Parts: sequence; C-alpha cells; structure tokens
Amino acid sequence: MLFKNATIYTMEQDPFVGDFRIDKGIFTEVGKDLTATVGEDVQDLSGLYVFPGLIDAHSHLGMVCSSIGFEGEDGNEVTDPVTPNIRGIDGCNPMDETIEEALKSGVTTVAAGPGSANVIGGTFFAYKTKGNCIDEMTIQNPLAMKAAFGENPKRCYKGKKIDTRMQISALLRETLAKTKEYIQKKESGKDVDYDQKLEAMIPVIKKEMPLKCHCHRADDILTVIRIAKEYDIEVTLDHVTDGRSIIPQIKESGFPCILGPCLGHKSKYEVKNMSFETANEFYKAGILFSIITDSPVVPEQYLSLSAALAHKAGLPEYEAIKAITINPAKILKLDNRIGSIKAGKDADFVVCTKNILDTQNEIKAVYINGKKEA
Repeated sequence: MLFKNATIYTMEQDPFVGDFRIDKGIFTEVGKDLTATVGEDVQDLSGLYVFPGLIDAHSHLGMVCSSIGFEGEDGNEVTDPVTPNIRGIDGCNPMDETIEEALKSGVTTVAAGPGSANVIGGTFFAYKTKGNCIDEMTIQNPLAMKAAFGENPKRCYKGKKIDTRMQISALLRETLAKTKEYIQKKESGKDVDYDQKLEAMIPVIKKEMPLKCHCHRADDILTVIRIAKEYDIEVTLDHVTDGRSIIPQIKESGFPCILGPCLGHKSKYEVKNMSFETANEFYKAGILFSIITDSPVVPEQYLSLSAALAHKAGLPEYEAIKAITINPAKILKLDNRIGSIKAGKDADFVVCTKNILDTQNEIKAVYINGKKEA
C-alpha cells in the first residue's frame, strides 16, 4: 500500500511532504514522488500529517482497570516488599477500555508493569494497544525489572518491614548481592536450590535488562545512581521530578530519564517540584529522556497533551514529539522496531489533521503493523 502527499514526521529527518509504502506490516520505502506499482492500493493524504505511533515508556495501562475498584487493581502486590518474580504481563487485562482509548489517541505501544509499592516490584513488558490476547500483543517480555525508592515503599510497609529510605536501599542491596552469589554457585557447578526471586534478578545482574527505578526526589535519584555503580547494573531513572536540581550528576551517570507525569495534582511531598519545564532543562543538558503519563495517574490518551505542555514550557516542538516517539523507543531498546517511520520498522503510524501537539488536531486513522485499527 502506498500513502502519498502527507507531511511526514519520520523522526529520522526533518519533516517533509512526501510518500511512504508499507507491505506485510512493515515500512518498506519512505521518500518523495514514489511511483505506484500496478494494482497497488494508493491513499492520498494531501493536507494531512503522519507521525510514528506514540510510545509511553512507563505506564500501568490495563493493570488498573477503568470504572472498578479492588477487583480491577492489579498493579501492586503489597504483601512483600521484594517480589522480582512477579510478572506484569500476568496482571494486564487487554479488554479494558483504557487500552482502546489509548489506541484512538495515537498511542500504539506502552511499557507496562507493577507499581511502586515494593522495593522490587517485578517485570515490565512492552505491548501494542490492539488485540484481545496480551500474549499476542506483547513485543518484549520481560522488558525491565521495576524498583522503587522514596515515599511509596515507606508508606506501604510503614511499621512492618520499612520505615526509612535506608531500609529500602538495604533490601535492594541484599537482593542484588544474593543474586550475584546465586549466579556464582550455579556457574561453578554447585548444587543450588531453585530460588524464583533470584532467578528473576539474574538478567539485571548480567545487564541483560535494566532496573526500572521509580525515583522522584533528588536524594532518591542519587541513591539509584550510587547503587547502580556499586553493582554495575543498568538502570532507567523514572519520574525524576527533582531532576533539574542535579542535572550534572544525572548527565554524568549516562542513565536515561523517563519524565513525568506532570499533568495533575501534586499529590505528595516528593512531587512538589513537578514542572513541565524540566523537559527543556534535560534537553539543553543533552540527557536522553521521554515523557510519560504513568497511566492511570494521567489517562493514556493525554500523552500527546503532556508533550504539548512541555513544548509550551520551552521544549522545542520537534524535541517534544521525539519525547513520545523515538526517544522512548531508544530508552526501551525497541528502536529497531518502533519509534520512527523508516524502512524495515513496524508500520505503526498516526494520520492527523494537524500537528500531533496541537490540541485542535483530529486523528483520522491509527495503524498498527500496517493495519488500520482506529
């Protein structure tokens, strides 16, 4: 199928008016004045805009269901502060209406997983927002191991297993150290009793997947960086609300930032410095970052609005679009498949009447894997 005469934001080059071709769910050609083959379906997109499918690098979409209470809340297992053996994919309901709402808004891929109640919460996974079987929708599982610092673990386990930030760090260090010892025993050929929790942590120690770290306050962000250096592991810095106050340290660490949510109430002390201006400060510092909703904290359909408000606060327009397309794809290490319009990548794209950041924009169509889904 050939699409012609659209204003295309490939995220690989400056926007241009041109054409692109898809076949078997993949972008096969992008350029100007492409010629249709005999019998090829041609769609004229004159006057319309095309963007890659939007990506949210941190959400709980499908894990906290809409219009229901405890029965549909499957984001936090608040029975043990260390649960690396829990898998987000097992708590996601692909039938929930919030996923369809995300699709209609142009969000085609999300990273979803456990919330921030536990010091180690379990694995995130990445899935596309169309389907009725989460296994078929999933494109990467596991994707990352969730960890959390600060107020949430303290609140959830107050008076039981955690009262201070020191204990959060101690529990994480203990688990990392035990996993290293577990690996050494296994690799030396010794008989080792199977440990489901430590098995789940092996990819983190081997740097095969990152620790996805919930951290708002500056001291918590620095603690994540400290522990990552101690144990030589990869991490992503998620939320980073106080990030503006320690930009040199974040920049020096080299770890990417997953920023937000900023569209909402300052619901607790550690988010008191929440601001859409943070994105521009990260951009000026050369820090790789994406913008998120943390759905359901902010409904997933407001991902593009969150980027638009960051643009209003100073972030250049193109960088704001990158923050919800190619940047999260890079951070999730899925940019070989998604995040831009490029030959060889999945044909996930959004057809719009205006710029995706324009609040007056109307989404005309959303394609996933080359199929019109909305």
